[in-house]
Amino acid sequence: MSVQADIERSGGRRGALDPQLTNRRWLRELSGGVRGWLGLAGAAGILAGLCTVVQMGLLAWAIDQLVTSATAPAALWPAFSGLVGVLVLRAVAQWVQERAGAEASLRIRARVRGELLDHLAALGPVRLGDRHSAGLGQQLVEQVEALDGYFARFLPQMRLTTILPPVILAVVASLDWLAALLLLLAAPLIPLFMALVGMGAERLNREQFVAVTRLAGHFLDRVRGVTTLQLFNRTADSINEVHAAADDYRRRSLRTLRLAFLSSAVLEFFASVAIAMVAIYIGFGLLGYIAFGPADALTLFSGLFVLLLAPEFFQPLRTLSQHYHDRAAALGAADGLLELLKEPLPEGHDHGAGTSTEPRDAAEGRGAHIALRGVTIAHPGRGRVLGPIDLEIAPGECVALVGPSGSGKSSLLQLLAGFIDAEDGEVTIDRASFGGADSIAWMDQRAWLIQGTLADNLRLAAPQASDAELWAAIRRAGLGELVDALPLGLATPLGERGYGFSGGQGQRLALARVFLSRAPLVLLDEPTASLDSETQGLVIEGLRELMASGATVVVATHQQALMSMAGRRIELTHQARRREIGHDA
Repeated sequence: MSVQADIERSGGRRGALDPQLTNRRWLRELSGGVRGWLGLAGAAGILAGLCTVVQMGLLAWAIDQLVTSATAPAALWPAFSGLVGVLVLRAVAQWVQERAGAEASLRIRARVRGELLDHLAALGPVRLGDRHSAGLGQQLVEQVEALDGYFARFLPQMRLTTILPPVILAVVASLDWLAALLLLLAAPLIPLFMALVGMGAERLNREQFVAVTRLAGHFLDRVRGVTTLQLFNRTADSINEVHAAADDYRRRSLRTLRLAFLSSAVLEFFASVAIAMVAIYIGFGLLGYIAFGPADALTLFSGLFVLLLAPEFFQPLRTLSQHYHDRAAALGAADGLLELLKEPLPEGHDHGAGTSTEPRDAAEGRGAHIALRGVTIAHPGRGRVLGPIDLEIAPGECVALVGPSGSGKSSLLQLLAGFIDAEDGEVTIDRASFGGADSIAWMDQRAWLIQGTLADNLRLAAPQASDAELWAAIRRAGLGELVDALPLGLATPLGERGYGFSGGQGQRLALARVFLSRAPLVLLDEPTASLDSETQGLVIEGLRELMASGATVVVATHQQALMSMAGRRIELTHQARRREIGHDA
């Protein structure tokens, strides 16, 4: 079951529960997918703990034989051999515990990260427009990694803590019930302080994740805008702003570490006091200064065995207290992750209300690939930007969306691509006839190029494309002469956002990706806006080839040449958004 399904199922069940409770339950549900690995980690840890009890017993017995019975060391070789064997078994069990816990954590983090990426892809660029890319990257890396300690260490240690201390307490009670009582009275102090510390640590971790997300976006914005900052002589102020944001994050980090160190010191203090009390009792009991209860029956073996087990009784609790901060970090990270995963998806992970992707009957309309009936589009804070509009687009048709800026051309393209939902009306797309929901090529006014080679950027649309296919797409986009002149050809590196190419060259490279994709439905938003007339003609010729191959093309443009290429124009105006105005070219 997916993480998103877990959230939807639990969200309906919990309603308005405390977010912290929701986070804990979500983490618990995630652990259900790796129950086997967590069970193996817990079992291995329990085995290691039992080996420790046996090890301490053998050690106490051997010392007792050497001191009180004056047994020759050579006669104790079975005990020493057993001690070595137990040590080896304990080491193997601890390795299995760590390995199984790490594997469980790795699988969960891979699952959560995959679900996050799928969710981001389903949301699309428009719905994610109010989120900073650096913040999203920080969530995908830092916040998902913050789950590691919770699943790899905290959950297995929880099982050990519920089993090993009672077992050790039972062994101590069988030897001396008064020593067991001393341990039992001190034990509740550690969980009590863990709970008190955990509440503060969880809040601090949550604030720290928010701060680092803000810092990531703040720094990336300054790096991207360094040219503008230099032109306006604002670089020194920006440096100070970044320094202030980093200093705030430093203070928050130190506050969290200070709480962790202080809480660990307090827990160690109480554990040490309890162990000292047991040691004093054992020492005075063996010397005969205590005549109360079972003190008279203490022997070197029983006293030494109890004394050796006292630290081991507290060890699972102390280790759990150390990993309790992993729990606080995971709960803090879960806040941001759940907030992102709860972002509502479009219906069917595709279009908005009233969307249908079933094949249309030939008797309807003109057998159109796309049909819009009474569709309206609204944006938060802007109200309705388009519609109601009725529109049908037939297979292989080229439709030009024309009109002034802000009239809704880009919004209509975003609706057809599934990036936004319709506020009202019905959108019907016959996807079955042209290869499914992913068979759409998109290019907007700002070409998106990654840091890498020209080939890397082109293969985003067709990962298996050969070099010959890449060259063909480049020439159709009017880049052939330019790339031919480059010494490295397709291996020419580009910087982030296409650094090294001009705006027009980057746009043609993005158009080459459209040609390479061979998508039956092509959506273009001002594809020739930055091109000169000669290059514009080459691009239009490529688009004609695309149309000749049977692709359906919808293009938003102000360019007369593209309007002339289209078989039909849809005019959108500020005054006439509520009706479609169309005419043949």
